[in-house]
Amino acid sequence: MQFDFSGQTAIVVGGTRGIGRAISEAFLQSGAKVIATYQSNDQAADAFRDANANCADRLDLQKFDITQYNQVENFFRLVEEKHGPFQIMVNSSGIRNDSVVGLMKETDWQRVIDTNLTGTFNVCKQAVLSLMRQRYGRIILITSPIGKFGFAGQSNYAASKAGQVAFARSLSKEVASRKITVNCVSPGFIETDFIADLSEEQRKGYIALIPLKRFGSAPEVAHSVLFLASKESSYITGTVNEVTGGL
Repeated sequence: MQFDFSGQTAIVVGGTRGIGRAISEAFLQSGAKVIATYQSNDQAADAFRDANANCADRLDLQKFDITQYNQVENFFRLVEEKHGPFQIMVNSSGIRNDSVVGLMKETDWQRVIDTNLTGTFNVCKQAVLSLMRQRYGRIILITSPIGKFGFAGQSNYAASKAGQVAFARSLSKEVASRKITVNCVSPGFIETDFIADLSEEQRKGYIALIPLKRFGSAPEVAHSVLFLASKESSYITGTVNEVTGGL
């Protein structure tokens, strides 16, 4: 199915690199106006903007730190003043900082929780305040199957991603009466720079665990996001759509 998001505005938090970039580009290709955000990588943001110059009239890039509540609040205020109402908010922002618990620095725990979980609260709270006034909306969180399985050395990441799922399920019940759906998309091993630090031995080991025997692509994740963002998905909320190759 080819989705048409003409006349709709999508915010993609963490939308200039990796999976987030693929999601932003999929919305642009489907006719949406896209506000893609990033935290610090100006070079990647510029490359993304240049690659999508043909959609310049429907693309806006904004830089802020989702762990800082006042910056998030200012961003959503800017969106309202500059673009008016939006219908879709995707949170694709996330970080890893791997270490076994016995050796993990407190700062490494806190940074991951602050970005992946507290950041989710920050952007979802502001999105909900806007979408409730419209009595319509789609909120989609990019989570991870690590939150379900757990991997050694990723306790902070796993805790944050499991927390995202629980958060989404609770939020979906709070906003359902306003015709706002809240869902998660859970990508497995996807070929992006997020897993570029895996050794060849690790890659082979992980591929052996995947029934489809390959890593996925960012556009494959984006297709799932577009479905959940569409009006056709109006009876789906509080769910996790796994894009994992059967992991």
